[in-house]
Amino acid sequence: MVSGMQSSRLFDDLLFPRIFQSFRIAIQPTKLIIAFMAVTVICLAGWIMDFSKTVVTDKKGGVTELSAYMSRTSNPDAAVQSHVAKFKDNGGRKGVFSTLWHFGSARFHTALKDMFDLNFKGVEKNIADYFKAVGWAMKYHYIYCLIFMVIKLAAISIAGGAICRIAALQFAQGEKPGLTESLHFSTKRFGSLFTAPLAPVGIIVFIGAFVFLLGLIGNIPWAGELMVAISMPLALVAGALIAVILVGAVAGFNLMFPAVAYDGSDCFDAISRSFSYVYARPWRMILYTAVAAVYGAVCYAFVRLFAFLLLWITHCSLEVGMWVNSSVEGVDKLSIIWPKPQLWDLLGTSSGQLAEANWAESLSAYLIYIFLLVVVGLLVSFIISFYFSANTIVYSLMRNKVDNTAIEDVCTHFDEDESVPNPDEPRPAEEQQPPESEEQAEPQSEEETDTPS
Repeated sequence: MVSGMQSSRLFDDLLFPRIFQSFRIAIQPTKLIIAFMAVTVICLAGWIMDFSKTVVTDKKGGVTELSAYMSRTSNPDAAVQSHVAKFKDNGGRKGVFSTLWHFGSARFHTALKDMFDLNFKGVEKNIADYFKAVGWAMKYHYIYCLIFMVIKLAAISIAGGAICRIAALQFAQGEKPGLTESLHFSTKRFGSLFTAPLAPVGIIVFIGAFVFLLGLIGNIPWAGELMVAISMPLALVAGALIAVILVGAVAGFNLMFPAVAYDGSDCFDAISRSFSYVYARPWRMILYTAVAAVYGAVCYAFVRLFAFLLLWITHCSLEVGMWVNSSVEGVDKLSIIWPKPQLWDLLGTSSGQLAEANWAESLSAYLIYIFLLVVVGLLVSFIISFYFSANTIVYSLMRNKVDNTAIEDVCTHFDEDESVPNPDEPRPAEEQQPPESEEQAEPQSEEETDTPS
């Protein structure tokens, strides 16, 4: 009896194996469709905004502002200014989205390889380089980034809320709501989903404004430095609050959308729950996040291998049948319209001779490239689906440990409120039952009188 209780407690402490259900939940077609829609909207917005082409490159387009900024120099700002001055008039141009997309994709795959090689310093370096690149974009192209981040956050809020809702019901109760039902949930709570990540930033800016004003007062001759010294305890308290909110926002960001999906939380309740779970059980949160990250990397490698095999088998099959040369001398037709895919380059590296091909080959290459982008988009959709599904499970486990709430407990009363009509509201005229006529009432009364007592 005692051993059974001990094993039960041990299982309760080892709830993290349930994170391994993330792959089965994330691969569901409904979630992939929702994530693919979000990826399409984000990429389409970035592609349209890239018509501005504000990133200066060299003549060949290989060295960009970002490359100069990421160079290992002591003064990256000076490197960017020197690059812009050198190639502003005689160089090329690129869009911010395409520049960050290629840079972030390269860093992501390099970090993944380093993780499998157990090179954790390399993983840390690639992650740091990515955030440094985002800092470059926000510093030198802040208007572009502001507009794009609003569009991206709106798309992720709707898609993430819908995916988290499906994952919550599937993980807790085995239910699988449909596409329209899940999107209806996320659109109804769009305000909470959209503002939850922004609220901590607003609070930090508000508190930081106090310290900023104190710094302005310090510019007053003689009295300024005295006032700063006297107000230093308040400044330290403000700094401590900013640090607490910053750590909670970074560590608890993954739990904000699941809080809305699981408990129907509003913006501040989602922030409160995510902060409380992080600070109540920080090591457990680190454990769950690490397990989800490693498992997610393994699942992504498997899905990418599957996508590569799909493309490689198709390419090899076409290669057997297409043996004629293209309009470019010495190059076969298939290599022109579809370069051979690689495991870490699913789109294939172009031979650079497509410009010499005829119009039919150029059009075919363009159409094939679009179909390959759909495959890559589905791969990115799996990453998004897995991210929100895994974090929904992590939220459920953290809520179980901190609040002692059953994993099967999912808030559904707001769905019932939307489906059940209010009894106080008058029903439409066509739904109201007409009063019984006298002819209908008479047979009933005759039956009642004829019934023997």
